[in-house]
Amino acid sequence: MTDLWTDSHSQFIDGLARRQLQKTYYGLGTRIVLTAFGTVLESDLDSAYAVIQRYEDLLTVNRDNSELMAINNAAGKHPVQVSTATYALTKLAVKMSQKHFGFNAAIGPLVKLWKIGFDDAHVPTDREIKEQLQLINPEKIILDDENLSVFLTQPGMELDLGGIAKGYIADRIQDLWRSRGIDSGIINLGGNLLLMGLPPQHADKLWRIGVQNPFATRGASIAAIKIGPCSAVTSGIYERHLEADGKSYHHILSPQTGYPYETNLAGVTVFSKYSVVGEIETTRLFFEGENTHNWGTTDPNLFGAIFVTKEKGIKLVGIPTSNVSLLDTSFHFI
Repeated sequence: MTDLWTDSHSQFIDGLARRQLQKTYYGLGTRIVLTAFGTVLESDLDSAYAVIQRYEDLLTVNRDNSELMAINNAAGKHPVQVSTATYALTKLAVKMSQKHFGFNAAIGPLVKLWKIGFDDAHVPTDREIKEQLQLINPEKIILDDENLSVFLTQPGMELDLGGIAKGYIADRIQDLWRSRGIDSGIINLGGNLLLMGLPPQHADKLWRIGVQNPFATRGASIAAIKIGPCSAVTSGIYERHLEADGKSYHHILSPQTGYPYETNLAGVTVFSKYSVVGEIETTRLFFEGENTHNWGTTDPNLFGAIFVTKEKGIKLVGIPTSNVSLLDTSFHFI
């Protein structure tokens, strides 16, 4: 989940009035705001929400009945055939997990052990963590393209696609809206943003996106970015916390240690063409840190990134400083 804001009030574009339609929903464990510009029907937004509900039914691990839970419940027993959508996302997640850069779709057992973000969150023992580390090896996942089946070969393994699902769903909503002739809109899935087309309210045809202050309540921005159509996804240590014995534990767990990943970063935001790519790349950069080299230089689908350190430093990668306005002077560029 990211903490970003964007202007969304339609006025005029090229002298022509543009209609704005916006609705708020709840799903994926968060507040969802869908905004579309132009000739838009309420059913266009409701249909987008139906897409969200459909994928949540398939992919959630917080209910007993879903395709993902069917895979998890069959761990160590047999493969499970799933829908094309579930298989496609699972295949992508497993492929990325097997690159071992921090993203790990098999991290479910560790997530459920810590339960950070839930009322019963607690700090596990070293022994409990070591036991769960034996169950998160993505190399032990077998995919069958012909039968669209997924097999977790070790009992106790669990898939968790929470680190990639929102981006995938946002991309599918954009596909839906484009098929209906909607070429400008904002898909906000709990702070994960996908900005379609041109913003009606700005003559320079650039969106304004605010970067959340990681040390303040939601809505406090430290900088504003001017950028074209894109997805904006953030990973940060401030999103979910566990406070115990005078220590704070964030929710991004290291697949190597089983503990929250130790880093100098408070957060990193990635701007990309596809939201699912942004989900993956924010994780990559969170683990690599702000001194990453050559990131995004050869991929036209990656537009840039912003790192925010615990010392209130801001580092831009691939984004001109002329497109960034500092809103909080307690932060500084590095």
